[in-house]
Amino acid sequence: MSLKINAASLKQSKTPSRGFTLMEVLVSLAVLAIALSALVKSSGENTSNMEYLRDKTFAHWVAMNKAIELRASNTWASTGDSNGSAEMASREWHWTMKVEATPDKAIRKYILEIRRDSHDDNAIARLTGFMNNPDG
Repeated sequence: MSLKINAASLKQSKTPSRGFTLMEVLVSLAVLAIALSALVKSSGENTSNMEYLRDKTFAHWVAMNKAIELRASNTWASTGDSNGSAEMASREWHWTMKVEATPDKAIRKYILEIRRDSHDDNAIARLTGFMNNPDG
């Protein structure tokens, strides 16, 4: 039994290869790298935004607490500026309050601003309210 090998059987078949070319692999890796870098950037921005919104919520709560204290004290606040600090969520928040006269002598306007640090230029939360003279 002898095997006959002819030249036609040694030729490669004309059917296309079923694998990926090197260029296709490189292009797909480039697309994947761009998509992943965009995903990482997006998640970083979401984390930063979440921290800002958390701080803004706590600062607003501090302002609301201060406004309630002012109302519950039942005192007539004098015009001018005052400041202080309050603790919320294991953190110290700094507030400033400006009390202004209004055209109605029995009502005063107050503006509360809350900051993370007493030296910050921009307030995280701002609350404006009005108080009436408890003595009439």
